[in-house]
This record gives sequence, C-alpha cells and structure tokens, in this order.
Amino acid sequence: MSRVGLKQLQIPEGVEIKVDGDLVTVKGPKGELTRTIHPDMKVNIEENILTVERPTDSKAHRELHGTTRSNIGNMVEGVHQGYQKTLEIVGVGYRAMKQGDKIVVNAGYSHPVEIENREGIEIEVPSQTQIIVKGIDKELVGAVAANIRSIRTPEPYKGKGIRYQGEFVRRKEGKSAK
Repeated sequence: MSRVGLKQLQIPEGVEIKVDGDLVTVKGPKGELTRTIHPDMKVNIEENILTVERPTDSKAHRELHGTTRSNIGNMVEGVHQGYQKTLEIVGVGYRAMKQGDKIVVNAGYSHPVEIENREGIEIEVPSQTQIIVKGIDKELVGAVAANIRSIRTPEPYKGKGIRYQGEFVRRKEGKSAK
C-alpha cells in the first residue's frame, strides 16, 4: 500500500489546479507548471483537497500512485513557495562571481568555468563562496545545483570543492611517513 499515494493534498490559497486528461496544470503566485501523468492514475479535486486514485493493486499501479501524488505535491509547493539549494565553495582561490547573466566559477582549473542561466532558474551569488539556485521546478533546481557541484566535487583529503550547504564530507587520513 502506498502511504504517500493515499495522503490527501491540501491545496493552498492562491493555487489553482486543472486536470485535462493526462495533463495536470498548476498555477500559483510564483508561476505555472505542467506535467503529464500516467493515464491510469485518476486525480480528484474536491473542496481544495486533491487525491490520487489507482485502478488496481498491481505492482506497477502501486509504484505510480505514490510517484504521481509526490510529483503533484512538488508542483503545488513549487508554485506556492518555490525551491532553493545553497552551494558552498571551499578551497583557497576557489570562488564564484556573477557576470551579466552568467556565473563564472574559479575552482582550481587553468580556466574559469562559465555557467549559463537556464529558463525558470535564478542563480544568485551573495558572496564569493556561496551560490544559491532558486526556481519553482524541484527537479530543475536540483539538476542545476548538481551540475554546478559537479564542476569540482568535494575531495576527501582536504575537503576542497563545491558542496551543498550542510553536506558532510568524510575526511580521510593522508599518507603517513615512516
């Protein structure tokens, strides 16, 4: 039984959801998101409460049930509040700066790495060692943040690199002299 799929979703004030067959459209104060769901899943909206129903208890339908409910919940939260991921840059000489609509990251390479701003994503650089990725689509915010982190992932010996805020990097002991 899908615990997530059975949960009811309270629709916040100012958010409007339209279901047109397989297409779910969510409008809110921050923007609009659309997503195609599996045709077997049924989305019901009654008095600002959204529920997702599955036709059978087969394994495939149980898997889709929770996923569909979670995806719609993420869309509602995104257009209502938005999502953000904060990245920290650790290392001597490692820094980021905003130049126009691009982000330029110096992360120990012979050249600076430029990151283009994507549609629906806002990237802020409040300090040289911090990058904030904001947007309404949870998947896109996570993908852009992961792409920035992959420029220089944190290494285990000195802990240098780009990491998520609050991420713990397990440190290893270096070589010992005999």
